[in-house]
Amino acid sequence: MLNIRHTGIVVSNIEKSIDFYENLGFIIQKDMLESGDYIDNFSGLKDVQVRTVKMSLENGDMIELLWYKSHPEKPDMERKITQIGCSHFALTVSDLNRIYDRMRQDGVVFNSAPQYSPDGYAKVTFCKDPDGSLIELVEVLG
Repeated sequence: MLNIRHTGIVVSNIEKSIDFYENLGFIIQKDMLESGDYIDNFSGLKDVQVRTVKMSLENGDMIELLWYKSHPEKPDMERKITQIGCSHFALTVSDLNRIYDRMRQDGVVFNSAPQYSPDGYAKVTFCKDPDGSLIELVEVLG
């Protein structure tokens, strides 16, 4: 393995999710509608139509938003961190309190206010994206 290429996030409303992740600092790099045997084969589904939006931070870290036009699912806003599968992804931030306050004003749901890790290394909180996917926000301290 060389590195983590990107994190894929299935969304129910692509425009709402693009806005959310742009507000976190992600920039659209590629936006395409995909279909055909290639997508059907690796997804294990038939007649897939998926809008794929690749977004990255300035440092190149990338997420991939996936809106399955042909196979829509409902968001799970009650998703628990203990559910099997990818539980969350983490973003390093520079001023967690400021980001927390701004995001709360925008209606973003958080599990708790920022708190210090037991070892004092970081300040941490978890929030939910528009579909309930958990995002850990971490500010590394001095």
